[in-house]
Amino acid sequence: MIIRSPHHPIRIAALTYLVLLAPPLRHILESSMTGQMLLQIPLLIGVGLLLRQALPARALSIVASCNYQGIAGLLLASVISAFWMLPLALDASVTEPFIAAAKYLSVPLLIGLPLALSWPRMGFIVRGVFLLELTASFFRLGWLYLIWPGRLCNNYLLDDQQRLGQYMLWIGGALLLGIAIKLIWGRFGSV
Repeated sequence: MIIRSPHHPIRIAALTYLVLLAPPLRHILESSMTGQMLLQIPLLIGVGLLLRQALPARALSIVASCNYQGIAGLLLASVISAFWMLPLALDASVTEPFIAAAKYLSVPLLIGLPLALSWPRMGFIVRGVFLLELTASFFRLGWLYLIWPGRLCNNYLLDDQQRLGQYMLWIGGALLLGIAIKLIWGRFGSV
């Protein structure tokens, strides 16, 4: 029988966060648009998802009373996510220390943590709308990054931008396929 410590996810979150802050890895991830958008930001979101385990029951209860069916948390995460998808924000986070600090704080705390707190409270329809909008965002941004004739970010080259666009279209396709499989063969009450 395996006994899991409730602090295990918190340790993983702290370790991941520190590794992402380390200058060599940070430089590698931020040296390409693809690395920043498809690795660094999702890993920071993952840190926030794991932080839910750190909240005491009283704090969870207070947040739950303000987060009816997870909608408030979902809206917060969506607005902050939209900001960090902007090319201007990506550029500034590489060159401006204040914006970089804002990214390292806001992505785990205002995207990952609200999602972790909201997802279990969301109903089937809200989850479906969220996943479809996420998929549509990958298609919209992927298409934009792929066909735009010039560079959208000053720090990244056009071929990096187009490569990111291709990856985002592939991810959008995989998400759409996953949603279709879930709708056809999945159980609606499960995650």
